[in-house]
Amino acid sequence: MKFLGKEIASPFVLASGILGISASSMLRAVRDGAGMVTTKSLSLTPRAGHDSPIIAEFDGGLTNSVGLTNPGIYEGLEEVEKYKRETDAPIIVSIFGRHIDDFAELAKLVNQSSADFIELNLSCPNVEDEFSRPFALDIHKVGKIVASVSRVTTIPFLTKLSPNAPNIIDIAKHAEEKGSHGATLINTLGHGMVIDIYTAKPVLKNHFGGISGPAIKPLAVKIVHDAYKRLNTPIIGTGGVTTGNDAIEMLMVGATTVGVGTAVYYRGVDVFKALDNELNAFIQQSEFTHWSELIGRVHRD
Repeated sequence: MKFLGKEIASPFVLASGILGISASSMLRAVRDGAGMVTTKSLSLTPRAGHDSPIIAEFDGGLTNSVGLTNPGIYEGLEEVEKYKRETDAPIIVSIFGRHIDDFAELAKLVNQSSADFIELNLSCPNVEDEFSRPFALDIHKVGKIVASVSRVTTIPFLTKLSPNAPNIIDIAKHAEEKGSHGATLINTLGHGMVIDIYTAKPVLKNHFGGISGPAIKPLAVKIVHDAYKRLNTPIIGTGGVTTGNDAIEMLMVGATTVGVGTAVYYRGVDVFKALDNELNAFIQQSEFTHWSELIGRVHRD
């Protein structure tokens, strides 16, 4: 099957920020069954991020406050070139900026690389406007950023949006109208907090962070379901996918491909192989012959 014109071997996509930026780690994900990979989000200049601890576990998943640690766009794109010398599996370069104009500048640089796609990270709590709100909460700012990237890019790009926006579907549609070639739904939920009851202090050094993992899967599934009915472009459905059955749900409500993030923490990087096996086992026991036939099945019934 093709995703925005590129052949993919499986529906599973390594989500941004999970295995860092090194070509070797992203290649391992592909060799273990990922159809595509997404780089760690890259900025114009290097960013140190937050002090540890940056991840806290709770019964339903994780809270994390990494702080968008990255080596900067130039070093990040060097790893992209190393990756593309070893595989044809598509790679998505995630970018973020502190200012609206940063996104177009970053997109121009990615266009000079061997990257296949761009993902605009507008939804991380660390990507904020002058009022300390993620860009993804403001439909007009999203539209302005998307339009600016659309004017300069020669490769397809997706817009990653936040479940914290009550009008996320309207924002996704607006982004599509302004030129976005697809949507990544969803990013982490919250802020959330985990408290160490023995010290009476937050576990995370930054006190709070985004919520990911199984607890947010029903929300992600509902958002993808609703987006599928409004959008005419592909959706990477992500949020809480841990098992093959989770992925099947995501495909059936309309995801074109399925992002995998926290599951790598729970099941290791070979989770992609496990997910492929679980998905294929379901297909073999059903009336379907290929996973692409699952896409949007809920809506056809």
